[in-house]
Amino acid sequence: MYRRIGILGGSFDPPHKGHLEISKLAIKKLKLDLIIWAVTKKNPLKKKPMILLNKRILLSKKITKSTKKIIIKSFDKKIRSSATINLIKYLKNKDNKTNYFFLIGSDNLITLHKWRNWLKISKLCQITVFPRKGFVAKSMQSRALKTLGKHNFLFLKSKMYNISSSKIRKNYLR
Repeated sequence: MYRRIGILGGSFDPPHKGHLEISKLAIKKLKLDLIIWAVTKKNPLKKKPMILLNKRILLSKKITKSTKKIIIKSFDKKIRSSATINLIKYLKNKDNKTNYFFLIGSDNLITLHKWRNWLKISKLCQITVFPRKGFVAKSMQSRALKTLGKHNFLFLKSKMYNISSSKIRKNYLR
């Protein structure tokens, strides 16, 4: 039997309840055996993180400690990259019998076409999209959706949390 693993990648600067809730929902709706929070040193499309990588990993472990099916990993050193395509290829090479689900918010669907080798990502795993408040309509007009077609994405319905790492950082710096 094939395993089912979700991957939630990002800088988690900081990790928050929204990350945790979509992870729990994905475990339930997709019948996942495991979710890997792939904490990256730096998102290539964003500014340098405010919190150091080791601290973000510790915070992620703390927020997920009561959810046994979530593990926290950082692959950047091992794969010498923070690109999603390299992470997915690495995981597939280690275990090609697993079905991988790459979890993103609808805000990421808008910029997916800017990711390295973004067209290949959908061939290697199931891109699973969660709604993010203020981004759903725009994501439906995204270049990635128009290029790949809606059938290449799995859209999950969920409560939209009005929380983001950038909002938390902005409030913290006030």
